[in-house]
Amino acid sequence: MPHSQPLPLWAGRTIALVGILLVALNLRTAVSAISPITREIAVDIPLDNVALGLLGMIPPMAFAVSAIFSAPVARRLGLERFLILAIGFMIVGHLLRAAAGGYAILLVGSALALVGMGIGNVLLPPLVKRYFPDRIGMVTALYATLASASAAIPALVAVPVAHATDWRLSLGMWSILAFASLVPWITLLVQRSREKRDTSANDTAELPQALPLRGRPIWQSSVAWTVAIVFAISSFNVYGVLTWLPDILAQTTDTTAAESGALLALYAAMGLPAALFIPVLAARLKNVSPLVQLGVVFFIVGDLGLLLAPGFATTLWVVCIGLGALLFPVCLVLINLRSRTMRGSVALSGFVQGVGYTIASLGPLLVGVLRETTGGWVAVFIMLIASAVIASVGGILLRKPVYVEDQLARR
Repeated sequence: MPHSQPLPLWAGRTIALVGILLVALNLRTAVSAISPITREIAVDIPLDNVALGLLGMIPPMAFAVSAIFSAPVARRLGLERFLILAIGFMIVGHLLRAAAGGYAILLVGSALALVGMGIGNVLLPPLVKRYFPDRIGMVTALYATLASASAAIPALVAVPVAHATDWRLSLGMWSILAFASLVPWITLLVQRSREKRDTSANDTAELPQALPLRGRPIWQSSVAWTVAIVFAISSFNVYGVLTWLPDILAQTTDTTAAESGALLALYAAMGLPAALFIPVLAARLKNVSPLVQLGVVFFIVGDLGLLLAPGFATTLWVVCIGLGALLFPVCLVLINLRSRTMRGSVALSGFVQGVGYTIASLGPLLVGVLRETTGGWVAVFIMLIASAVIASVGGILLRKPVYVEDQLARR
């Protein structure tokens, strides 16, 4: 819970804030750095449709797998040490991709970098709770915005860098940014060891409060499931549309390939204002249900627009679908607002993102299957709209501030 009297943002925690923001800038670089330059890569490494499809499925799958094991490993290593290990995965993964002489190494490097980023996804919410319990909304907004930027920036610079040098530098240069994010966390650990803080400053300091989680799996909490489902539906829609929007526009409107690409960029850019403002608003509201319902409305309006009148106000429909992704930053804040303790935040973050990204990984596949079997996009939009309705039910269930520790204690 946020403190009633917030401290100055930089008060005694400058290194932690810089570390959180630098890690956030790394959370999507491996996702968007490769797709714009697949033609350049294919000159040296053959990439057919199956190979490209597998590369496209790795991000949500890697995020899901890393989320599943992150919580128990974090309890053993500590948040900061585990984050340093995750950053190491990112660095090695970027360098492997840059040095790849064949598809297998490219795939392994991508998976390794993305697992590191998935661990970062899980650890940042509890790190915000640990260092900024009085500024959860603000710091979440800052890092969520930078995480969104980390997807946009590589997409913009990948092609120019590859053309000016080669594709290997275009992929490998992100290891420098990852290495920079190591510095504040190593510095912080060194400072803590020198100060010889007592056990109240360790990750297990809240053990008495966190006892309800011991021996009781997080999946026994209905709050955890509700947040996970809302997160999953947001990610399911985002990955499904992100993969197929150019094809949808090409087959249902008269937009050119360049226009479809611009609309895809506009769709992705809608995550930036949502990430910047929604976490602060969610942290101040006792009832977050209206925000969830707003995201659902955006999804449904955009989907209905592309289904019923794709050639009319196409830009408006794309903007609406993009704004529906505000459910994502809402869920990031809820990870801390629906947990009382550090242990609860870590467990809830791992569970929510593990379930969410597992379901999200099915999005592009199900959209493709429905398109192939029905020959059109009607069934696809019906599926997306139905999923949004489920998120609306989740929003109703989240209207009251119930904590996972309290639910598990009652059990």
